[in-house]
Amino acid sequence: MGILPCHLSCQRNDESQSGSYHLHSESSTPSISSQLSLPSVPSLASTSHRHDEKTPAIHHKCIATLKNHSYVFTLALAGKVLYGGSSNGEIRAWRLDSSEHGDRTDNIVVASSNSAVKSLVVLGDKLISAHQDNKIRVWKIHNHEHHKYKCLATLPTMNDRFLRCFSEKNYVQVRRHKKCTWIHHVDTVSALAISTDCSLLYSASWDRTFKIWRTSDFKCLESVQNAHDDAINAIVLSRDGFVHTGSADKRIKVWKKHASKNKHSLVLTLEKHKSAVNALALSNDGTVLYSGACDRSILVWERESEGGDGEWRMVLLGALRGHTKAILCLAVVTDLICSGSADKTMRIWRRGIDKSYCCLAVLEGHTRPVKCLTCNTNTEEEEEEEEGASETITYMVCSGSLDYDIKVWQISASVL
Repeated sequence: MGILPCHLSCQRNDESQSGSYHLHSESSTPSISSQLSLPSVPSLASTSHRHDEKTPAIHHKCIATLKNHSYVFTLALAGKVLYGGSSNGEIRAWRLDSSEHGDRTDNIVVASSNSAVKSLVVLGDKLISAHQDNKIRVWKIHNHEHHKYKCLATLPTMNDRFLRCFSEKNYVQVRRHKKCTWIHHVDTVSALAISTDCSLLYSASWDRTFKIWRTSDFKCLESVQNAHDDAINAIVLSRDGFVHTGSADKRIKVWKKHASKNKHSLVLTLEKHKSAVNALALSNDGTVLYSGACDRSILVWERESEGGDGEWRMVLLGALRGHTKAILCLAVVTDLICSGSADKTMRIWRRGIDKSYCCLAVLEGHTRPVKCLTCNTNTEEEEEEEEGASETITYMVCSGSLDYDIKVWQISASVL
């Protein structure tokens, strides 16, 4: 892969401070693609199917290529509107309900800043962006296509900062000779997540903390200091309130807020990856966790009950292998898992009813690493094909890359 002039998520936090952004060169490990990643972990998906094994039918095609003007770091879907955040600080929007296919440039710059956009989430009529300049910005979504979105707030808000600045107890040591209030991120904000009831916003950062903000007024309620030993690259939330964080320290941690303590505490630490964890995704019911790392493996973890007292643990079921370079992004829709890699490809995996997995498709077309993914079910397509709706589900998958392009894929898969 060589050296890329961008902030790939498998870099360490100390690299971001020093300005050195290096990835391992292929020349240093000439046979890496032929080596088994994490050999001690069993493979869940076989690269070849037995003749007597039924392989689910799948059809896929790229229905549009959306042209951007810089590296695409993050994507978010809100209905038929796709938002893309870029390395140049711009947030662009595309309408995906057009019948036109092929290369499209009908995008609108809806918001811009002077700092790379690392993560996007949509909350009702608000678009929330995380940035490399350590800030989170909240934008008011306009229905009028040609109006730029108004920035409603920059987090931490001025009011929040003012209330905290007078008391010494609100300051924490961030460097040897520098203190800052605990509500501030002091390095790139790498990931965002919204709670199921939409009342809380979670932010993760390369400063090794994650913070919780109240969405009604964007007040910072809590900061989990030194949550990891290195940069936090990913954060995902389950419906029952568990917080999962993945870090460059090779660990995944599970957190839970206990009512008696009124703050998040560590529940589990998962250690099996041999390099930086870049991406996390949860199954719809929150019981299966997928983690992707620079070791080229997607690990599958599942909750397992311990006795009848409600206690549980996370069990490593195995690995999904096939990518030849770092896993940079993951997304889940129904029983499909989508993965994007520095090897320039995406893979579509499916979980079977017996906890087995198979790779349904390898999507090729990008010329640089695939940095971000978002997906949903294409309900309009299902309505149009009423006759086959009970047998086939159609999905829309969007991939963003360091080649500046966003590709929109249509995936049709038979129901298990």
